[in-house]
Amino acid sequence: MTTWNLTETKHHVLICNGSSCMRKGGEEATQAIREEITNLDLDASIHTTRTRCNGRCKDACVMVVYPEGVWYKAATPEIAKKIVHDHLVGGNVVEDSVIYTYDEEHFIAPENSKSITGIAKPQRSSV
Repeated sequence: MTTWNLTETKHHVLICNGSSCMRKGGEEATQAIREEITNLDLDASIHTTRTRCNGRCKDACVMVVYPEGVWYKAATPEIAKKIVHDHLVGGNVVEDSVIYTYDEEHFIAPENSKSITGIAKPQRSSV
C-alpha cells in the first residue's frame, strides 16, 4: 500500500464506492474525477479516497469534499468533472448537486434539496 505525502494537499475528496453507489456509476465517477485531476496536473493538491459507505445510499453516488465539508449527490462522470473544475479549481460549490454544506457548527441541507432527510441518529437520555 502507498503512503502519500499530503503536505501539499488542499482538498480531500471522499468518493463512495459502497454497493449502492457502485450500482449507480461509482466506479465511472471515481475514474472520471481522478482522470480530470491528473489531466489538470492537480495530483499534489487534490487527494481522493474510495470509501465503503458514506451513509447516503439514496443519493448515490456520493462524494464529499474537504476541508469545506460539502457533500455531493448523484455524481456521474460529468458531475465529477464539474466538481473538479468548479469547486476544486474555481472555488465555487456545484449547488445543484449539494446534499449538505458545513457551517462551522454542523451540516445543513440546502432549502431546495430534493434529497431525503434520512433517519435521525438516536439521542442518549441524560438520566
